[in-house]
Amino acid sequence: MPIAHELEYARPETIEEALGLLEKHGSGARPLAGGTDVVPAMRDGNLTPEIVIDLKAIPGLAGFTCDAGLVRLGALTTFTDIIESAAVLEHAPLLHEMAVTVASLGVRNRATVAGNICSAVPSCDSGTILLVYDASVHVVGPGGERAIPIADWFTGPKRTALGEAEIVTSVTLPVPSDWHGGAYVKLGRYGGEDLAQASVAVLALSDGSCRVAFGAVAATPVRAPKIEALLGSADLTDALIEDAKKLVSEETSPIADIRASREYREHMLPVMLERGLRAAARRRAGGGPAYGTRHI
Repeated sequence: MPIAHELEYARPETIEEALGLLEKHGSGARPLAGGTDVVPAMRDGNLTPEIVIDLKAIPGLAGFTCDAGLVRLGALTTFTDIIESAAVLEHAPLLHEMAVTVASLGVRNRATVAGNICSAVPSCDSGTILLVYDASVHVVGPGGERAIPIADWFTGPKRTALGEAEIVTSVTLPVPSDWHGGAYVKLGRYGGEDLAQASVAVLALSDGSCRVAFGAVAATPVRAPKIEALLGSADLTDALIEDAKKLVSEETSPIADIRASREYREHMLPVMLERGLRAAARRRAGGGPAYGTRHI
């Protein structure tokens, strides 16, 4: 189905030019990175911008670096870029494990992490991973540059802290300096191109503590502070994991939708948490399955 409404298309070559277009057109402008969410929404008539601003010609927005304990993903970094990066697998392996679960090969070749979190659907794959890594989203606008902690980024379903005339330039992740392990557990209806029915990200740190985040089971991707506090730095015994599973209902509020019932999500989440905790702990200890292995 073609895009049925008329619109302008711009391909600025500088960030200043892009910001000028955003200021000029206001809410009628839509930045475009990979386009895997924007273009289908326009084709279906759910999004009707007066101008699309293609960011792909702007220098500095593509590529990524891993340096001095910080992974920087440019706004145009695709999921395929992440999958193919040996540096990402070494320094932030949870990004790799998440990226291989995203949609199809064709989508991964175009879709970007920045676009994924700008769409801000509760099931977005990047959200839980960035939460457990304590990432920051870097944006630029009329007021200059600012960094938004990922904990403050998601403000509701499909809503973010990004200002109307701002553009995401990069996402940064402070990588733990000591050895750590993690796991991304994604529940889907079938193998291939599907959004998560539910997801769990676990980051197990060298001091024994664990960070936990859930996706697709609340209005936004969410951290799990009660579970993290319970786990503390204690050994992950069977009894402790069972106690953590009992807290899942206090950290999440799943709904019923086209992908799963509320009851199914509530049943599966404790199972997913246990598998994520055990895989992350084994990896922290130097064993466990290779990153990219499905856990469910």
